[in-house]
Amino acid sequence: MPDSRKSVCEQRIFEEVFNTYSKTIRNFIYYKCGDTAQAEDLTQDAFVKLWNNCTKVPFDKVKSYLYTLANNAFLNEVAHKKVVLKHQKSVTSIATHESPEFIYREKEFKGELERAIANLTEKQRQVFLLNRIENKKYKEIAEMLNISVKAVEKRMHGALVSLRSEIEHFKK
Repeated sequence: MPDSRKSVCEQRIFEEVFNTYSKTIRNFIYYKCGDTAQAEDLTQDAFVKLWNNCTKVPFDKVKSYLYTLANNAFLNEVAHKKVVLKHQKSVTSIATHESPEFIYREKEFKGELERAIANLTEKQRQVFLLNRIENKKYKEIAEMLNISVKAVEKRMHGALVSLRSEIEHFKK
């Protein structure tokens, strides 16, 4: 990482900041909305705003500034509509040795799991996906969301309880 005394306004420094944080910012927003295009747009907007305000942002605050910008942009976009997580369907053309019944049950289970994740509260879903998909530690998630580690633990516990309940209900 560059020296904290250097300016984010220097193109080389800005490019390094972009290369370091753009993917995690995009994933952060994607886990909130479930829409790749929206996540990419909001990430791009956050970096444009960073560039436009680069003289006002100290280098050591760049990461939290980007997360705040992206989160606020997301909240502004969804202020008047309900957020529903939509998973992209992927078609696999790989031959498998599994029975048609197994493939059907697996597909059915994946659908139930996606619905169970979509039924989590936004806060639970966000923490669950950041931890389980992005492999972020609770402390990192707490920093990203500007909440305590205890709040992250509580949200994760709620998510796991809810998912277990829905999956057990599905099995019956």
